[in-house]
Amino acid sequence: MIEETDFETFLYISKNKYQIFVYDQNNLKNLYNEEIKTNDEIELNNLSNFLDENIYKIEKMTNNFIRNIILIIEDDKVLDVGISIRKKNYEKHIDQKYLENSLVEIKDIFRENYKDQIIMHMIIVNNDKNENDFLLNNVNNNNDYLFLEINFISISNSFAHVFDKLLENHQIKIEQYMSASYIKSFFGEGSTELSVMANKLNNGLNKKEVKLVSKDRENKGFFEKFFQLFS
Repeated sequence: MIEETDFETFLYISKNKYQIFVYDQNNLKNLYNEEIKTNDEIELNNLSNFLDENIYKIEKMTNNFIRNIILIIEDDKVLDVGISIRKKNYEKHIDQKYLENSLVEIKDIFRENYKDQIIMHMIIVNNDKNENDFLLNNVNNNNDYLFLEINFISISNSFAHVFDKLLENHQIKIEQYMSASYIKSFFGEGSTELSVMANKLNNGLNKKEVKLVSKDRENKGFFEKFFQLFS
């Protein structure tokens, strides 16, 4: 029996291919990897059949029910938008709390303007007009202004709902949405297996990605995981 915490299950969906991976987090390799080609569209019946066949095999192999899955989407419906803010720094001091509040502020700006979107990735593009990387290396910066430019990658609620309902029929919850285009652009096309790249990004490889931690997790602040990267 393979313990549930020892592996992650990824489902990749595009107009050309469906692919499911089971990634062994202890041995850093795929335990399972199956795919099927599609005909330039996401066809839900075919996807459901693909899941039926492969979920059964995975659960038999691991002797565990698949409860959660990470959905990796490659589709032109994925939204990629940049938002920037420039704030006067009256105290001449930028600490963790100030940065956290500024990131919450810019996240709220996105959500106010894109109410129908679910954020998949929130990435710092350029965090200082003088190109000083103080978010990662020098929190106590004395600049007069804080400039933040954030790239948001998101998916509409209606598009996500289609996959939520489909996987609910298989008693599976979507734990997280990820953009395949973002994953591939970070590593470079064809550099390694998609599941390996996704796992590394989920574990904080890109230090400029803000990890949105659920507010209802016990003793976890909203941006705690992100700030742990440079504490």
